Amino acid sequence: MKHFAREQQWADWLRAAMAGDQQAYQRFLVAVTPHLRAMARRRCDQFGAPKGEAEDVVQDVLLAIHLKRGTWDPSRPLGPWLTVIVRNKLIDSLRRRGRHVEVPIEDVAATLAEETGADATDHMDAERLLEQLKDPQRDIVRSISLNGAGVRETAARLNMSEGAVRVTLHRALKALAAIYRSDMQ
Repeated sequence: MKHFAREQQWADWLRAAMAGDQQAYQRFLVAVTPHLRAMARRRCDQFGAPKGEAEDVVQDVLLAIHLKRGTWDPSRPLGPWLTVIVRNKLIDSLRRRGRHVEVPIEDVAATLAEETGADATDHMDAERLLEQLKDPQRDIVRSISLNGAGVRETAARLNMSEGAVRVTLHRALKALAAIYRSDMQ
């Protein structure tokens, strides 16, 4: 079955399902699921998400179709509507889980070797630059950039909102860059 004919059949089944035909709805879901799975897998590959993420996205998409099928305009093509749902559910999934790329340790072991040229002067230079920042900026840069704490953890410790921590970090890093450039001249 050609792409257009297949999509037309799905649209006919969904229209019938919206009119109350349960068998048409069942046929629609059974027919469209492999297509949704293939789309989700392609998108996961495209965005570097783990392969297992695709099945979770498919389940979210099927639930969204069920809950929001009334939002589809039957006079419009079905394919773009499905594509948008898949894209949005993948984005939701990546946001929920944080976008962590899994890299086997063997692939980066050589780059993890201890640097031989680093010494105490590097640490002293960083501290000298940090001392030129205002107090909340200095604390936030130390916490996030040097100690590896997260924005949420830093915000809680400093009794600030996460947004305020992000803005302060951005401004602090911008100020450090300006200080560093002026020292280099």
